Amino acid sequence: MRQLLLLRHAKSAHDDAVMSDHARRLDGAGLKAASAMRRAMRELGLAPDMVLVSSARRTQETLEALEPWEETPLVEVMDGLYLATAPQIMTILRGVAETVRSVMVVAHNPGLHDVALTLTGAHAMSSNRHITRSLADGFPAGALAEFTVASHWRDLAAGGGRLVRFLAPKDLPEMAN
Repeated sequence: MRQLLLLRHAKSAHDDAVMSDHARRLDGAGLKAASAMRRAMRELGLAPDMVLVSSARRTQETLEALEPWEETPLVEVMDGLYLATAPQIMTILRGVAETVRSVMVVAHNPGLHDVALTLTGAHAMSSNRHITRSLADGFPAGALAEFTVASHWRDLAAGGGRLVRFLAPKDLPEMAN
């Protein structure tokens, strides 16, 4: 069994009209949400072997907020994940080495949301109905979806993941204020 973690970058600033989209930084709320997600991931024992991260500044800052790791994952910064579509992300995932058991993708919407919906497939398990419904409602900034994947990475396809959990920053205790 493999594990796939999809993490959307935390909330970023939109207040600098001169700055390119690629160069946008996390804002204060985004930094707080990413720190809260770090605590949640540690409590849940979520630690990827490999992280594929978009080259955008906000995704890299989100990843930095998750550090330090107990065991440092292999991190690959990828231009191809910047604003990638679901098919592009799926192609990247199919290229992951079979020896990698747990992968985290830190990227953007709508691609991440579309990948999550694609993996969940039309026949989401009834025991996950509430989680699946939360995911279907959207993939907010800073949210994390955890999937188990039974196939080899190269065979990853629609319906090929079982949604284990979906956490949005608003679901975390420190963000309830």
